[in-house]
Amino acid sequence: MKKLLFSLLLLAGTAFFFTACKDTDHGAPKNIVELAQSNADLSTLVSAVQRAGLVDALSGDDMLTVFAPTNQAFSDLLSALGFSKLEDVPVADLKNILLHHVVSGEVKSTDLSTGYVPSLLPYGNTDSYVSIYVDLSSGVKVNGSTVTTPDLSASNGVVHVINKVIVPPTVVNHALNNPNFSILVTALTRSDLSVDYVSTLSGDGPFTVFAPTNDAFADLLTELGANSLDDIPAATLDAVLQYHVVAGANVLASQLSDEQVVTTFQGGTFKVDLSSGAQIIDAQNRTANIILTDVQGTNGVVHAIDKVILP
Repeated sequence: MKKLLFSLLLLAGTAFFFTACKDTDHGAPKNIVELAQSNADLSTLVSAVQRAGLVDALSGDDMLTVFAPTNQAFSDLLSALGFSKLEDVPVADLKNILLHHVVSGEVKSTDLSTGYVPSLLPYGNTDSYVSIYVDLSSGVKVNGSTVTTPDLSASNGVVHVINKVIVPPTVVNHALNNPNFSILVTALTRSDLSVDYVSTLSGDGPFTVFAPTNDAFADLLTELGANSLDDIPAATLDAVLQYHVVAGANVLASQLSDEQVVTTFQGGTFKVDLSSGAQIIDAQNRTANIILTDVQGTNGVVHAIDKVILP
């Protein structure tokens, strides 16, 4: 009788053990890669992560946020790049693209705010990381891509599904992605200028761009008594735009120093003044505040200023 009772208890304990293990395994939270593998609409992303050798990085203990493009988003990218399949994309390029979709830490949709966050894509061999622009003015957008499904929880972070692959941006792309630079974009693309600024600033660089906001351009037009950019002669606008660019250098805010004299693409110089915050004193002795720094692109860096500086 005792042996029978013992055997029954043993069987019950064994059954409980295996049931508990099964329930634990079934309920265990998936890491980011496993979460993507369980979503049929992210199968191309999974293939890309595997091909780029990023499975371990996205499955580890570090908390991460991933903006995950759908299969259609990857299909659209391949068409835009002229590739027929994912395997045609060079591995190094694919890795860079994927790293630009990852942010350090767990950032849920309720934690997002309009502005820039660094991705995990480094700029060259530096400690600067290529920026992502988050825009909450209409839904949630990242570099122009829309978040379609937010806040998929993983054991090591969170995944937000997006409808477009966010290709790492140049300094030009940063201006295009941020509506606060729309007048600057209009100025850079005016058809009668002597330089194709979009092509030039999309080149290898590096470039440092001191980018005036829309308000800065509006103030300039008032200062000049002009109604629109069209009232400014092409030669003048050329000189002004080139005065905002430093060619051949990726100058971060930490590399600016008080009384520093900066030579611009236009050939003129301006002075940096750090005595009352970060400011620029232009050739006309006018002062512009640097209001946003270190928006890193793949070919340079952008700093926003609140006044158009004049040579």
